[in-house]
Amino acid sequence: MLRDQNLIPLSRQHQHALALCVRIDRAIHAGELATGPWQAEIQQIYEQEIGTHFAAEEKELFPAALRCAELKPLVDELTAEHNALRDYFSRAGGRELRIEDLQAFSNKLSAHIRKEERQLFEQMQKLMRPEELAALGVALDEELKNASQTCALPAAATRLRAKTELSGP
Repeated sequence: MLRDQNLIPLSRQHQHALALCVRIDRAIHAGELATGPWQAEIQQIYEQEIGTHFAAEEKELFPAALRCAELKPLVDELTAEHNALRDYFSRAGGRELRIEDLQAFSNKLSAHIRKEERQLFEQMQKLMRPEELAALGVALDEELKNASQTCALPAAATRLRAKTELSGP
């Protein structure tokens, strides 16, 4: 099913987060994962986009979905996943994640996004009237206006630290 235009801003942000997951997975498989720079990037992306994204979903998207009783269990799961992911973001901010934690984070974030896209968005598009989706789109646009609309790249200092950690002292 094509994505309703009112949900596309969230889907674009999902793509940014999925790109992060792919990059983490590739770095782990290549054996080139310096945890410090990745945690700095995860913190940066949360501050620039994902924190606002989660808040918009919790303030606007999830309540709209809850108007469809059959979506309540799914919304409850997604809300719990937000809380678990926030813990990872917090731990990244404190530079507390090990390589296996980064892998678990990447897997959880990717699975969460796919659940929202493939289950929640699809069901909402089937169950909600076009005018309900349009009103949701307006509310989401307002909530997301302060989030970065581009894929956040790590700061130069983060990239430099990554090179230093990989090459050694």
